[in-house]
Amino acid sequence: MTPTTETMVGIGGAAESTDMVLNIGPQHPSTHGVLRLKLVLDGELITSAEPVIGYMHRGAEKLFEARDYRQIIMLANRHDWLSAFSNELGVVLAVERMLGMEVPERAVWLRTLLAELNRVLNHLMFLGSYPLELGGITPMFYAFTEREELQHVMEEVSGGRMHYMFNRVGGLKEDLPAGWTTRARSAVADVRSRMDRFDDLVLGNEIFRGRTRGVGVLSPAAVHAYGVSGPVARASGVDLDLRRDEPYLAYGELADVLKVVTREEGDCLARFECLLEQTYHALDLAEACLDRLADLPPGPVNQRLPKVLKAPEGHTYAWTENPLGINGYYLVSKGEKTPYRLKLRSASYNNIQALTELLPGTLVSDMVAILGSMFFVVGDIDK
Repeated sequence: MTPTTETMVGIGGAAESTDMVLNIGPQHPSTHGVLRLKLVLDGELITSAEPVIGYMHRGAEKLFEARDYRQIIMLANRHDWLSAFSNELGVVLAVERMLGMEVPERAVWLRTLLAELNRVLNHLMFLGSYPLELGGITPMFYAFTEREELQHVMEEVSGGRMHYMFNRVGGLKEDLPAGWTTRARSAVADVRSRMDRFDDLVLGNEIFRGRTRGVGVLSPAAVHAYGVSGPVARASGVDLDLRRDEPYLAYGELADVLKVVTREEGDCLARFECLLEQTYHALDLAEACLDRLADLPPGPVNQRLPKVLKAPEGHTYAWTENPLGINGYYLVSKGEKTPYRLKLRSASYNNIQALTELLPGTLVSDMVAILGSMFFVVGDIDK
């Protein structure tokens, strides 16, 4: 009989599941900039997630204190680089409120028009980039085609393609070029006529729907807890839009045109559907503004300002419905030509916090789908 040898192998903790920490970013194609996600995994399952920010922090809020009220527009313009006009708008509204300044009617309607065109430009970028992150490259080309159509008219009126610098305290930089409204109306109509590509190509794609339906469900309670706003919040059934609920600019007169898009599901698909439908409504608002501008008599688009502009001592808060959500500016003045303090509440900063609630319990393969559906810009977080 052949002797046998028994060997005992000590396997220790290797027989049990072991958590693994995985860093997504800060340089990663799915993070829209230098954002780092610290994930703890149990196999393929995410057990905890921590967004780590600050990699591109530029200290804009501190720089506000060293710039006068004309110069701070440039700093505010840049944090959400897809919503530059809307960023400028919040600052000038806060300063005008401090000054008790009335803006000419023509400037009010022009600001509303340009804000809605900027909203469409912002949304088109995400309508193209989100399918790209899930493997569909074609929608990105269509999105850039439509963006170029609108960029032409925005560039003609302001001189800028990305950072328009067209708002001024008291109104706008200058009036419209001759024939611009006709060209803008044509661009809006052309973009609208081709928007069904996203309905057919993206929403009609069973792979896209399979990757997004029921994935990354954000509850209304979490929306309120984290201060989420914009299309991400409305996709969870939170019916809040400052353009309707606290009208500014000319939105109070556009109540019959303005429609707030909501969904109840709160998943990735609902967030995309909200963004797409909101783009259609932004085009409707732009057309309504063009109609009203056609009826307005010629007039000034800004106020004459003193050489040195000083806001009176006090404080105020102005907020706007930016394309990605609520942007707020808390302005404190000591009566000088520079703000004593200007605190920015940006939409992306609050929205990205919800990832700590959304990602745990999901698979790593769904992480990119959830991350992309939050529609954020990292500069808007690291302001």
